[in-house]
Amino acid sequence: MQLDLNLLTALDALLEEGSVAGAAARLHVTSPAMSRSLGRIRKATGDQILVRTGRSMVPTTRALAMRAKVHALVQQAHQLLSAQQELDLAALDRVFTVRWHDALTAACGTALTSAVHHQAPGVRLRLSAEPGRDDAELRRGEVDLESSSSAPTLPHIRHRLVGSDRLVVAVRPGHPLTAGPLSLERYAAAEHLTVSRRGNLRDPIDDALTTHGLERRVVAAGPTAAFALQLALDTDLVVTLPDAVTRTARKRLGLATMPPPLPLPDIPLYLLWHQRYDNDRAHTWLRELATDTVQALFTPPTASQHPLTNRTGKDGYARGEDCGS
Repeated sequence: MQLDLNLLTALDALLEEGSVAGAAARLHVTSPAMSRSLGRIRKATGDQILVRTGRSMVPTTRALAMRAKVHALVQQAHQLLSAQQELDLAALDRVFTVRWHDALTAACGTALTSAVHHQAPGVRLRLSAEPGRDDAELRRGEVDLESSSSAPTLPHIRHRLVGSDRLVVAVRPGHPLTAGPLSLERYAAAEHLTVSRRGNLRDPIDDALTTHGLERRVVAAGPTAAFALQLALDTDLVVTLPDAVTRTARKRLGLATMPPPLPLPDIPLYLLWHQRYDNDRAHTWLRELATDTVQALFTPPTASQHPLTNRTGKDGYARGEDCGS
């Protein structure tokens, strides 16, 4: 039997997407063409590969067993057949979509855009709003790099820990809480606002207060950190939010900042991407540049050493940890 190696690419897409339509969209072919490829794969393997359960399709036991090996074979084939050339940033013509939390975009978006344009003028950057976790968009390649406060659980999503941010309390200048030490009781008695895209009026701070037998009154929830900071400036509301990613905005607004009067865990900051980009040199350059940009929030560079304008992808710069889930 003559084996069509193109079926490996189709099989890899089918196993990762879990649907004929998704695999077809990923490989830019029609659904009928992908259905025919699935039929040929079933004939070649003697296995159904994907079986319908209700409105969705699930992989068979054999498909699950072969998924990692099939993906590795496809990646090896791409590497073998691709010309391994040095990355020419001056000639690079590509669009990258970066989806970060609004506070991180506000803090680092300008620096990242400037650094990208300085090193690779042909690269266009789309800084996308973060509507919530949607691993499907990473999987489909619609998002190249994403931020998150938690590590992903799916094996095909890679992640890198780039920093950890502490929480601070921000209020308007002259706010009553700025008069004297900020006690736990005074903090809890104030009126608060939360930052939540979904409008949640409760967050882990409330859980921490409960352990001390206290409860705060949250009177508003803002969808973005920028909105919450402006509201704190214009009212007596208190907002507790990450320090590093909001430092510039707080300073620009002239807000007063205090440490919270109770121990609160630091917030980790991860960069996420799909495993298909592990060996993509242009994507590697982007995520290294993004790492340097974000880490500058936590370890500001000296005036004589700026890590963003001289990045070449070579060793010698501090990096976070690369992780596979």
